[in-house]
Amino acid sequence: MRHLGAQSPQMIRIDAVWLATAPMDMRGGTDTALARVVSVFGAANPHTAYLFANQRGNRMKVLVHDGIGLWLVARRLHQGKFVWAARDGANCRLERVQFDALVLGLPWQRIGSAGSITMP
Repeated sequence: MRHLGAQSPQMIRIDAVWLATAPMDMRGGTDTALARVVSVFGAANPHTAYLFANQRGNRMKVLVHDGIGLWLVARRLHQGKFVWAARDGANCRLERVQFDALVLGLPWQRIGSAGSITMP
């Protein structure tokens, strides 16, 4: 029996999370996402997750290079939008707590390195 506070083991090791600010067409598969990662970030580095959203901001795809192969995950919000970085801004690196907040649709930009909430 697990305790509520216990952390679950990670299936995939992720050391870095990168968010692309430009929208991506969600119809493509793994090869399309990989091509986009390489064009936007220069390479798909091992143990790194790359996040993309569609134009509306209600769908997200995450491509992860686990050191051996690729994982592609899609997430869709039925209501609301993902809180995304400015479309005209540079791609940005997220901390794990920011990534966890983003996939839930929370304002991840306000979460700092210690997990505390700050004001802009």
